[in-house]
Amino acid sequence: MEHKPFPIKKFLHPRYWNVWLMVACLWGVAKLPFRVQMALGHALGYVMAKTMRLRRHFAEVNINLCFPDLSEQEKTELIHKQFISFGTAAIETAMAWWSSDEKLKPLVQIEGLEHLQAATASGRGVLLLSAHFTTLELGGRLLALYHPFQVSYKAHKKKPLFNEIMTRARERRFEKAISSKTPREMIRSLKSNKILWYAPDQDFGRKQAVFAPFFGIQAATLSSTARIVKMTNALVVPFYALRHANGYRLILEKPLDNFPTGDDVVDATRINHVVETWVKQAPEQYLWVHRRFKTRPPGETKFYRPKKKKKKRPGGKS
Repeated sequence: MEHKPFPIKKFLHPRYWNVWLMVACLWGVAKLPFRVQMALGHALGYVMAKTMRLRRHFAEVNINLCFPDLSEQEKTELIHKQFISFGTAAIETAMAWWSSDEKLKPLVQIEGLEHLQAATASGRGVLLLSAHFTTLELGGRLLALYHPFQVSYKAHKKKPLFNEIMTRARERRFEKAISSKTPREMIRSLKSNKILWYAPDQDFGRKQAVFAPFFGIQAATLSSTARIVKMTNALVVPFYALRHANGYRLILEKPLDNFPTGDDVVDATRINHVVETWVKQAPEQYLWVHRRFKTRPPGETKFYRPKKKKKKRPGGKS
């Protein structure tokens, strides 16, 4: 695929210099030995745990809700491990975008690739069902070493330079990168018997969502997963990646049978259950630092601390 030249003139203003500095650092990190990268991830996670107070609040609320049987000490340890994993994810993003295939492939153990190969051979599109683990970015890159596929992504509107770099990095590594804002393009790809990576496990509000249990808590869950599969006759192959001391496990499971059923709540509940079984294997690697339970059913109290309002100055100005 041919790409347009990078529009560098758009991003020469000083307001972008901090982003360029960050990108340069990440590029350099991608060239380091794996053990050094993991050590940097741990250090970065420790700093994040101390400085990202709102994200820590989100993680604390989520873990309290989803793991009520843990002791306070166990919850504290899980939150600490979550931030180590979160910091490591930033390093893994650099690896996903700029590390070579030769450097990455020895880190991989892959299980169930035959399920994806068989689904592809069936002559139908494949929805590669994933979730927002901290390994998300690198996990996709590692799977692409074994089988080509397309990815869907959410653009960062408020970070145009970062979004430009991210999109181009994904376009280099995958068959195609499709914005989640263009569902028709996603449907066209699946109808053309392509493989599309898709992670529906975040709270996007009530629109196109139903409430389904996730760790026993009612969570706004996209019903579009079932609709996309019904429209395209695609097979749904679950995929997730787990980090271990010496590398990564990529796990592909058998295609979901009897999906969709036609009942949006039943189908959303099944998707949540699939993700929940993955999370239980390595709870610290799931992305708990976002508001998974932001949208509540009518009459329920919100879980997360509201933003503090600015104090008004004398005279009524804030």
